[in-house]
Amino acid sequence: MLSLKSALAKPFAKRVYKNIQKWAKNPEKTQQTVFQNLITQAANTQFGKDHDFAGIKSHADFVKRVPIRDYEALKPYVDKVVKGEENILWKGKPLYFAKTSGTTSGAKYIPITKESMPTHVEAARNAILMYIHETGNTKFVNGKMIFLQGSPILKEQNGVKLGRLSGIVAHYVPKYLQKNRLPSWETNCIEDWETKVEAIVEETLPQNMTIISGIPSWVQMYFEKLVQKTGKPVGDIFKNFNLFIFGGVNYQPYKTKFENLIGRKVDSIELYPASEGFFAFQDKQNEKGMLLQLNSGIFYEFVKVDEFYTENPKRYTINNVEVGVNYVIIISTNAGLWAYNIGDTVQFTSTKPYRVIVSGRIKHFISAFGEHVIGKEVEQALQEAIANTNVSVTEFTVAPQINPTEGLPYHEWFIEFENEPENLLEFAKKIDKALQKQNVYYFDLIEGKVLQTLKITKVKKDGFKNYMKSIGKLGGQNKLPRLSNDRKIVEEFPHNY
Repeated sequence: MLSLKSALAKPFAKRVYKNIQKWAKNPEKTQQTVFQNLITQAANTQFGKDHDFAGIKSHADFVKRVPIRDYEALKPYVDKVVKGEENILWKGKPLYFAKTSGTTSGAKYIPITKESMPTHVEAARNAILMYIHETGNTKFVNGKMIFLQGSPILKEQNGVKLGRLSGIVAHYVPKYLQKNRLPSWETNCIEDWETKVEAIVEETLPQNMTIISGIPSWVQMYFEKLVQKTGKPVGDIFKNFNLFIFGGVNYQPYKTKFENLIGRKVDSIELYPASEGFFAFQDKQNEKGMLLQLNSGIFYEFVKVDEFYTENPKRYTINNVEVGVNYVIIISTNAGLWAYNIGDTVQFTSTKPYRVIVSGRIKHFISAFGEHVIGKEVEQALQEAIANTNVSVTEFTVAPQINPTEGLPYHEWFIEFENEPENLLEFAKKIDKALQKQNVYYFDLIEGKVLQTLKITKVKKDGFKNYMKSIGKLGGQNKLPRLSNDRKIVEEFPHNY
């Protein structure tokens, strides 16, 4: 006999599906409405007055008045909001700040408002409902669900609550899911990741787990501990586990490992959430890409990656994007971000409806485990390790090692030394400590024993030069990327190690 929740899930899913179809089939009109609402509602804010929102009647007007900004450029406005001033970027004060690891200015404070908060929650809910509508599978609705996330404990700053996005969202789990949801509040509040995972293992082992959700690298650690403790694959421990929900990093490198840990295939749903907004979710099991959320208080613009650093690059709306082109995604939102560059690059896999994949970052980075390490951070870490020593480095690049032959994954640093350190292991530890100090996500991964300390692989003299020559990029403006989110570069010059 179907339980009440299962019985209600299908009609609820059908209703949500129909609502989504309405805006997905009228994408240009939907985005135009979002755009007009944003401009109207923010006209009397300080940002709105500074940029003459009252005079904006079209996208072309907006482009003339509002330049593309990243966090650094928007920071003077954000600083005022953080100080407690009202009506700066959006009406009143935000409800929350999602605190994230900054790139050049320490922590970033991303506002979340009364208007934007529900869109984070609804998109996550709708992703599951769209899956139910497509597959007819509602069995998991009556089981236990786990969302591996940050601590829900929030701080307060000038009347605004402050925390990590996943911790903020934990306060908004719908009532009808509360009884099904794990871990317990107490376990979720444990700050030390390793202790937390141990507690989660104990709490979940006796339960009928049906949905497991989180960033793949964190979920992998949880799965490994389950297998270690029981000697069984996860699919045998949780016989009704049939849905894995993930986001944050590319799942592909983990897929084989996960299938081995689970012992069978399970359906999955990919999400594209960020502190700045919930942008997309997978709406079809057999279609590539995630459905862009056009009706969530976010107005999207896109700049071709190869034009991004030119003067006044063309800003496209969804009306004129093309499938397969690499775009920098630019957002204006009901949280008060305006023509804001979040740093991600996307490609459209479809324009009927609009579906995207995340293709990378506009700047080189490593986020194979959700760490968001950028070029500036690796350069500074190396500089700190070299300071007051005789060590000198000719060239280096960093790549993730996701599947080492033994032990935990790690960042592998390929370094061509001019003058080598006496003790390579100690030198690696110094770089690692300096990197942890700069990047809170990397620190968490090392502390949580998801990653081990970075390892250094020596590259022989002229190794990098020979590599650049072999790909026709020696000299001129060509630069070796300081880091990559895959191992393509380092696999192309194995003879140079």
